[in-house]
Amino acid sequence: MQSVTHDAGVTNVNLHHHIGFVKDPTKNSPIWLQNHPGMWHAGMVSNLENLVAEWLPLPDLAEALNVSIKRVHSLIDERAIIAVRIGARNIRSVPAAFVMDGAVVDSLKGTISVLQDSGYEDEELLVWLFTPDESLNGTPMDALRAGRKTEIRRRAQALSW
Repeated sequence: MQSVTHDAGVTNVNLHHHIGFVKDPTKNSPIWLQNHPGMWHAGMVSNLENLVAEWLPLPDLAEALNVSIKRVHSLIDERAIIAVRIGARNIRSVPAAFVMDGAVVDSLKGTISVLQDSGYEDEELLVWLFTPDESLNGTPMDALRAGRKTEIRRRAQALSW
């Protein structure tokens, strides 16, 4: 048995006693499965290219931050930013919204840490940051950019409960 629901560019799939890969019927993109002890559960796959308005390939990010590409790789290694492969050419890129006034949004690194501690993988984390939330009048990323890190981190911490 399988059920597929769509919400804000995110596809949720619940599979019962079915192991394998499924296609998102609206986008024909693969749905990945996450293994939990004794049972398979579907993870979330989104079309991040639609969810995130603008992407910066790593060299463009280095230019926007006025740093070397080596420093950009350090930011990724330090988990201050998240880079994913997108587009037909599969280029590692970051959401342009991570940059504000020539620097990485100050509260991003701590928020990434909280979300990772809640068990979020990179793509899931990006989906959460860029999915519109009516109670925020925008996305969690919009709220971080507006300086509302306490509210966003509180919500991120609540995800692990």
